[in-house]
Amino acid sequence: MNGRALDEALGRVRRGSAVSLAFAGSMKDDGRVVLDRFDGRTVGRLAGTNLHPGHGLGGRVVALGRAHAFSDYLSSRSISHRYDAIVAAEGLHAMAAVPVVVARRPVAVLYGALHAPGDLGSRTLDVLTTEARALEQEIAVARALETGSADEDAAALRERVRATYAELRRLAADLDDPLLRDALVRAADTLAPEAPAAAETLAAVHLTARERDVLALVALGSSNARIGEELGLTLHTVKGYVKNVMAKLGAGTRLEAVVLARRAGLLA
Repeated sequence: MNGRALDEALGRVRRGSAVSLAFAGSMKDDGRVVLDRFDGRTVGRLAGTNLHPGHGLGGRVVALGRAHAFSDYLSSRSISHRYDAIVAAEGLHAMAAVPVVVARRPVAVLYGALHAPGDLGSRTLDVLTTEARALEQEIAVARALETGSADEDAAALRERVRATYAELRRLAADLDDPLLRDALVRAADTLAPEAPAAAETLAAVHLTARERDVLALVALGSSNARIGEELGLTLHTVKGYVKNVMAKLGAGTRLEAVVLARRAGLLA
């Protein structure tokens, strides 16, 4: 769990609601919630507290899979009071919590609390829920990037190399000093010795009119389904065109195909 992301979320909870303390707990593999991030006044009793499955507000929202709130934690009859001494030491009363769930598994719990009895109001739950959903999306994206396929990583690296080669050659062409120009060209060729051949290969690529139509819509960010609707094609046919274009250009991803096609003058 990204500590920075949690800290920023807690700061927004404090600013966007009436709570005097916002805090968070991270989920452990054994189902415990460990309170470890805080924004607001605290005497330190909460820090490091382990909430066992089903106990405390954190355990309850994880079990329920949804937000829950109490106007006065210490007097509530619908929660275990295993952690009353810690909550009382912090002087907390009204409290709300929301689970953060990614891929159907809880990864954290966000809390908002008041140092006085009272109704937190719907605003606090709305803010907590909004921040929980934003964290879920951020974590999911980060995990997808970390576990991206080797082919996608290789394609991205190949595209960066090609782009760097092209930029070095462009800079070299603008230099008046022939010695410096030649040195820059040699440096570019060392970085991507295959680039000139790749450029020649791209220049020889021929795309059919329909392939160009499909690629133009890919460049606009359209999904395969949307492209099919625009061009009156089946989803299977669109996928075939995209696959053919990528093969002709030697692209590993749709984005790389668009970049290469533009570089070769095949796409405006």
